[in-house]
Amino acid sequence: MTIQSTPRSFAPPSSHEMPEAVQNALERVESLMLEVVDSEVTVLRDASRHILSAGGKRVRQRLTLLAYTAVGGSDPERAAPVAAAVELVHTASVVHDDINDHGIVRRGRPSINAIWGRTFALLTGDFLFTKVYELMAPYKDLNIILADATVALVEGETLQASAVKANNFTREVYNRIIALKTAALFRAAGELGGRLANGAPEYVEAIANFGYSIGLAFQIVDDVLDLTGDTEQLGKTAGVDLEQGRGFASTYENDADAAEQEAEADVVTSLKEKILQGDAINEAHEQANRLVKMAIAYLDVLPASEAKDSLIDLAHQIVERSY
Repeated sequence: MTIQSTPRSFAPPSSHEMPEAVQNALERVESLMLEVVDSEVTVLRDASRHILSAGGKRVRQRLTLLAYTAVGGSDPERAAPVAAAVELVHTASVVHDDINDHGIVRRGRPSINAIWGRTFALLTGDFLFTKVYELMAPYKDLNIILADATVALVEGETLQASAVKANNFTREVYNRIIALKTAALFRAAGELGGRLANGAPEYVEAIANFGYSIGLAFQIVDDVLDLTGDTEQLGKTAGVDLEQGRGFASTYENDADAAEQEAEADVVTSLKEKILQGDAINEAHEQANRLVKMAIAYLDVLPASEAKDSLIDLAHQIVERSY
């Protein structure tokens, strides 16, 4: 396996140009994140900058800035600290995920867990979470929106672990998990951008619902890719969800009750082959595409703009991506 050393970005071909002001604000988000994780404790600084400089899809920060602009905000850089806070919540969560999953690759690079070990990875994730407070301090009641989403994220991850332990990973449970651990933060990203721009209530609600729907689609596609991709392609340790009995593939197993009590490695291999031969992948893609269509329909209430077009592009990129 070759581990990439260059930052991974998420920018499939787009039919619309991102507004220049949003592009500038995205650059500001990147610099803000690197600035805020500065620390005299060098391991925290270095580990944080390691994961941040690796790049990533950066979907949540783009959603925040585009939402701000699409509902009428005139200065996207005003939303940059909030977008950075949203992205740091996500980054902290994946640092902790790699501890739980024993992940050794993240964003095309060795994970923090692989380089610095579990203890320092745990502390780095905690450090990133606490830096969110610093970024959000000036925004008063908007903190409640992000706090609710962060609570949902932790609840979703905990529900997932509990369902795996209890061998109760049904599709109903899976849908609840992805709503909490992924879609809630996407919804918050949209709502925060809309509220920062003082958007009309119907605009803010539309952009929040858009975020929630693409968040669900994002996680479904992510779980498909975990099953069908490899570590080099994905930029993270592949096959973890299936091996640990979670993700949409595991609901296929539980609903069908088809896996026999074999050795663990044989069960994973057998289940993967069964799923790839069946309709589960197509069903998941169809569900993700339905969610994206629903998300785009929510935007009908917004006036035409470059930012709105870019949001539509972002929704399509969610389901068309290969990592």
